[in-house]
Amino acid sequence: MRARRQFFMDCHLAGRKYHDADLVWNELKVGTELQLEHEPDNHYDPNAVAVLYTREGEEEPYLLGYIPRAENTPLAHLLEAGWGSLFTCRISQLVPDTHPENQVNLTITLKRNPEAE
Repeated sequence: MRARRQFFMDCHLAGRKYHDADLVWNELKVGTELQLEHEPDNHYDPNAVAVLYTREGEEEPYLLGYIPRAENTPLAHLLEAGWGSLFTCRISQLVPDTHPENQVNLTITLKRNPEAE
């Protein structure tokens, strides 16, 4: 049997202390699914990939932070090309008693294409 998901990358959540993570911190758990959004007009980095959390029943997402700049380029290009629906981003580790840049770790996987089976 083939895996339904293929590993793409692991990383930490960059910029966590500068955005909305504190507003939803108690709701975040290992396994929480997050959304990824390329921000080509980002003032600091044209390859910026925002990491978003949407509360159940709400439409407006919370910006938790970003994929680190040193690791975001391949993902940004794929999202810009319209392949965003192939990715799943989940919290893989929460370490609240450390520096904010190391508190949230993410795992991004590729969904298996059902047509390839």
